[in-house]
Amino acid sequence: MLTRRDRKKQQTKAALMSAALRLADERGLDHVTVEEISEAADVSPRTFFNYFATKDDAIIGEQIADGPSVCDRLLAVPAEVPLIPAMLEALAPEIQQFQADREIWLLRMRVIKNNPSLLPLLVARGGIAERESAGAIATRLGLPADDYFALLAATLTGTAVRAAMMRWADSEGHDDLPQLVREAFGVLAEGLNTQRKKGD
Repeated sequence: MLTRRDRKKQQTKAALMSAALRLADERGLDHVTVEEISEAADVSPRTFFNYFATKDDAIIGEQIADGPSVCDRLLAVPAEVPLIPAMLEALAPEIQQFQADREIWLLRMRVIKNNPSLLPLLVARGGIAERESAGAIATRLGLPADDYFALLAATLTGTAVRAAMMRWADSEGHDDLPQLVREAFGVLAEGLNTQRKKGD
């Protein structure tokens, strides 16, 4: 249960991310300063640096959530559930939150697309998340922590989510993101060794 202070901190962080995204979308990332982001969020630059190391970090953002992590949820799924459905179940609350926060996520994806300098940070963040997922997958399957299967499974499911989000962005958020993710995971579950033909 979040305290009032925790909620206030989450609100401040969300305001900073929103301000950074809006200004970068309007002006381009290179023409936005930390001071301008702070002013738009009605906080001091010192407060900004309590939450983010750089303006790029504020653009990429981070999950603001109260509850178990994806890895915790994965480990809580009954052992008899196959890996791909288990991963989908573990990710479902996060994907639903992306859908609920549609405007901010579509804005974030547009800003990232228009500012390629953000890609190295995005890739680094994704790599960290996938290594954490790989550890949880290995634990779930009783594999060594550095098992190649676990890393590959984490990378492929992460890629499936990103592909679904790109399709979602292309539809300007009109498509249903959870359904797109389910479709992407369905392709993984079927396997990629069978060529898909036009119309399939």
